[in-house]
Amino acid sequence: MSTKPRILTTTVGSYPVPDWLAALPSEQALVDATRVVFNLQRQAGIDLPTDGELYRFDVNHPDTNGMIEYFVHKFGGVRRDIGRVDTMAFRAKSEMKFRSKPAAVVHDSITEGTLNLPEDCGRAASVAGGPFKFTITSPYMLARTLLDQHYGDFRNMTLAIADALAAQMAALPCACVQVDEANIPGNPGDAPLAAEAINRVLDAVKVERAVHFCFGNYGGQSIQRGTWDALLNFLNSLHTDHLVLELAHRPASDLEALKDLDPKIGVGIGVVDIKVNHVEAPEEIARAIERAELALGAGRVRYIHPDCGFWMLKRSVADRKIAALVAGRDLYLGRK
Repeated sequence: MSTKPRILTTTVGSYPVPDWLAALPSEQALVDATRVVFNLQRQAGIDLPTDGELYRFDVNHPDTNGMIEYFVHKFGGVRRDIGRVDTMAFRAKSEMKFRSKPAAVVHDSITEGTLNLPEDCGRAASVAGGPFKFTITSPYMLARTLLDQHYGDFRNMTLAIADALAAQMAALPCACVQVDEANIPGNPGDAPLAAEAINRVLDAVKVERAVHFCFGNYGGQSIQRGTWDALLNFLNSLHTDHLVLELAHRPASDLEALKDLDPKIGVGIGVVDIKVNHVEAPEEIARAIERAELALGAGRVRYIHPDCGFWMLKRSVADRKIAALVAGRDLYLGRK
């Protein structure tokens, strides 16, 4: 008989870079730090931990924690040197006002280039101590940050990125692959394209599949306006096993919008707000789970988790929020 609780705990991805890693970075220090991130989650009782994404942090782009540049700067067919003309052309685009310049410029067909996700996933696997989740950024979100000087067609560029990512999915040694998308909630009109691109990646995954959605966490700020009800058809079209949704920093009405989510798709609800320093009490977590089950029906909540990654918080805050997540789940389920 399985001893797993019916509601599992997971984290979303990033963890604050330890001061000692930032002060004296090395490959060995990165491995050691990743081991620490896994161990603290397992000791807290997290069922499906993440590696902390410490290797992605870019001091030049702290607002997005490297979730963009880590990928696009490794693609073939792009250049990372941005000139005045590039910047002006990108600023003329209306959809990316929160970025002052493109992450890269596409000058040729996009390929995998030097991106090596299996290598980074393998590093994590060597110190994970059990099953874990590996995260990648959505091809749609990546495409929105680029200046296209080759394809002349946003759809073709987005799908090219999806194909480059999909080529590496089968070789990832993890228990779950999570695709992160923080842009489509504010741009529901692009939902068909985003779904097509994300599904190309998900269809190549050989393990459990998850998709994380939030309304942005740019320096601790929400940057997308929208509601979950506008995205329901989009969510139902995804080839995913479960969703990882921002809900703690959202209005209570958002739960109602998820009632018509395809029952084949597991629901993951955010019950920890990562945009504030307040550490939720276990009772708060338990009440959030109760509200979700009352709205969605018993058995619909498969995971609970933070709204997004922890990178912008102090480690002391992140660690206590991780512990509260597990304690709140156990309180709700009557586990000791």
